[in-house]
Amino acid sequence: MKNSEPLLPFYDFIATNVSVGIHAIDVTGKTIIYNTKMKEIEGFHFDELADRSIIELFSFRQHESTLMRVLQTGMKEINVKQTYWNKNGHEITTINDTFPLFQKNKLIGAIEFARDITSLEKLVYQPLRRYDEPLTFDMITAVSDTMKQVIANAKKAAAVKLPVLLIGESGTGKDLVAEGIHHAASPDPEAFITLFSRRSAQSVLDKVKELLQHDKAYTFFFERIDFLSLDLQEQLLEVLQSLPQSKYMLIGSVGSDPITLIAEKKLSKSLYYFFATMAITIPNLTDRKEDILPFVDDYISRHRERFASNVLELAPDVQTLFLQYDWPGNLKELELLLDEIVSFMTTETTVTHDLLPLHFRFKVQQQDASDREPEYFMFQQQNDVMPLDAYLREAESYYVQNVLNLYEGNITKAAGALGMSRQNLQYRLRKIKKQ
Repeated sequence: MKNSEPLLPFYDFIATNVSVGIHAIDVTGKTIIYNTKMKEIEGFHFDELADRSIIELFSFRQHESTLMRVLQTGMKEINVKQTYWNKNGHEITTINDTFPLFQKNKLIGAIEFARDITSLEKLVYQPLRRYDEPLTFDMITAVSDTMKQVIANAKKAAAVKLPVLLIGESGTGKDLVAEGIHHAASPDPEAFITLFSRRSAQSVLDKVKELLQHDKAYTFFFERIDFLSLDLQEQLLEVLQSLPQSKYMLIGSVGSDPITLIAEKKLSKSLYYFFATMAITIPNLTDRKEDILPFVDDYISRHRERFASNVLELAPDVQTLFLQYDWPGNLKELELLLDEIVSFMTTETTVTHDLLPLHFRFKVQQQDASDREPEYFMFQQQNDVMPLDAYLREAESYYVQNVLNLYEGNITKAAGALGMSRQNLQYRLRKIKKQ
């Protein structure tokens, strides 16, 4: 465009009022664009960023910035979900699309578009919360023997009011079990307090101390204590040990085997022993697949009652698909998928395959492909044999990109797994991009 100056007011208006956060940087990491929505998401003002490096900017996050990764690799990253605490101490979840910017085949920077899904995440984080009912044990789908045992142990914990440690991956339903324990132990539905350990740890301690000034028998659920530093875990332990256990119900959770976390210096042994008076492991959804269809039935029933929808059931082939899929996101992933499906249904009564979101169908196809024998991949284009050099280039690109995805774009970790230096991997990525 020869003369873009007349369009500048329009560009400025779009950047200011669009509902997507926009952050653009040059090759040195200097911020070029930082719009109003991104300021709302991350808490910075443009003036604060003008003279700061991107490394310093993202020091408040617990993950590597997608902008930094794209700047390093020169490869776009689409639909990357990130959860972090922003400058103001608020937990934020975004879906990011990040692109490298080239001018005459030379990398000049990167730009990120961030969709804020924090409110949706909070809704999904505690399944069934939307129905405005206490989350009791009766509402937890427990058809499998393992989940029946989880509920039985949780009821015992509620009866004796001893500290409890819930162990399970993200999305397995630790929050459900914790609130079920509360409602079994306390008549006060407002006394259940979830404290997210991904927040500034000092704010967690301050919140506990503030609530202890009230004459109320709270249930404190410390979600993911393994996210706190060891020093702050010890400070938390001092506070908890001073409490009369007969008054407060204390529940902690970790995301993996606590013994491994202790060995990796991510969990204080003393804090573990405090909470592990009763330890309850919540299995992954893929290990209790007999709970999937009953959960879907419960979901559809509640959705029909609350929203007067027409949805009645899953088609047989969709049921089979749900039972075959591995559900890496566990219960949370299943409910989010159901949310998306029913939101697009109007007069239909049955969830058929064509109503499944494309991204879910793609994930299922990827899983199916990974389950095949190697020769399926090697010979899937029998009638269009490629020259060996071209095939090897394609195979290298496929393999490297999948390893990079496995390590969520972390160049250092991917390079280590591939047995090469970081610089060598970056060189190969640039070479692949030019092919």
